[in-house]
Amino acid sequence: MSLHKQPELKEAVLNLPQKEKDKLLVRLVGKDKMLMKQLHFQLLEDQIDLEDRIEKLKERLAALFVESRNSVKNIPVYSNYKELQSLIRQASGMINEHEKITKDKYSEVDCRIYILNQAFTRFPRLFEKSAVHSASKLHDYVRARIKTTTAKFAKLHEDLQFDLQAPMEEMTVFTMEHNLT
Repeated sequence: MSLHKQPELKEAVLNLPQKEKDKLLVRLVGKDKMLMKQLHFQLLEDQIDLEDRIEKLKERLAALFVESRNSVKNIPVYSNYKELQSLIRQASGMINEHEKITKDKYSEVDCRIYILNQAFTRFPRLFEKSAVHSASKLHDYVRARIKTTTAKFAKLHEDLQFDLQAPMEEMTVFTMEHNLT
């Protein structure tokens, strides 16, 4: 139930003594892990911490793709399509969490381009035309990720776009060559 739909409750909460509101706020924040992470970032971290977070995220993404050598092969068979889609989803989840906490659009786009380019570079045969159903599911999923990434890239300031131009062009060239647009 939303507080917006109960204006009398909202008014009553706002009229509570400050000490009582503080207690309620601390209790409520403790029940939502994402809210705790967001508040920690907003209240206790600075630009250096953001750079550390970005670096750690990139390291985790790189490690994820290195570890994928054990589970995903560049051979167009059902299991590899499924595993690669799972890998990209896992990496996307890591980026989603980072963006929800930091609200940093540049690093979000940078990392999204990175995971797509890693997938294209490491597993190019999995993006060739195939009659396997899991291949079309992977390709559809990747098309959606490309569309989202391109839209987010377009919203960045032109100076930030310039910084990401080379990896973005690499992604675009691959998608054109493999008809993923």
